[in-house]
Amino acid sequence: MLKSTLSTLALLATTGFALAEGALMSFDIAEDHTRIFMAATPLHENGMPAHGNAFLSQGYIYPAGTLKDGTAGVLKDGSAAFPDLVLGTWTCDGYFVGEAGNATTGVWVISRQVFAFEDGDQIITQGTEIADIGQKNLRPITGATGDYAEIEGGLVQTTLGFNEFMAISATFEFERPIEDHAHRVDPASSGHLPSEDDHLEWDSGFPVGPVEPRLNKFF
Repeated sequence: MLKSTLSTLALLATTGFALAEGALMSFDIAEDHTRIFMAATPLHENGMPAHGNAFLSQGYIYPAGTLKDGTAGVLKDGSAAFPDLVLGTWTCDGYFVGEAGNATTGVWVISRQVFAFEDGDQIITQGTEIADIGQKNLRPITGATGDYAEIEGGLVQTTLGFNEFMAISATFEFERPIEDHAHRVDPASSGHLPSEDDHLEWDSGFPVGPVEPRLNKFF
């Protein structure tokens, strides 16, 4: 049992997080302000969306680094600023929570994000978004196809900021959870390998095996 477990983990350590050839480990998105739709209510007094407000938004997927240094990825009419670099379409839907549109830190959105690449590959994540600019936020991957079909773990979102049209720019990168798994069974780090005796047994006091039938099974 132990040998089988260690063999599996060793295999994962070398191949578990390897993406198919051509798959990207990171990419940017530019939200298109002409494709942002929010519910009419609820709103804060200043007109910003309040807790419970539903929304739908779309934008462009670009290669990682395209939107660094405050570069805007969308033009005033909503078209891509770099059409030759567009990798696909990003779609986000969900609900504002907490301080919502007035938030400056912490969770402000619960959302689903769909990254639909032009070659047909897709990645879907679901979880929180934070209002903090430049802070990493891990989102669980709930589905993927194509080159990403075997991937596990999460996608780390870092919001880069808002452009002049009040639409976000963000960058995404895959986490590498296999490093944590390998750490747990590394004999060099722990000094101890688990064995089949390394577990607790609890005696419930109830007999194990066939039980004679009784007229009243509760007494």
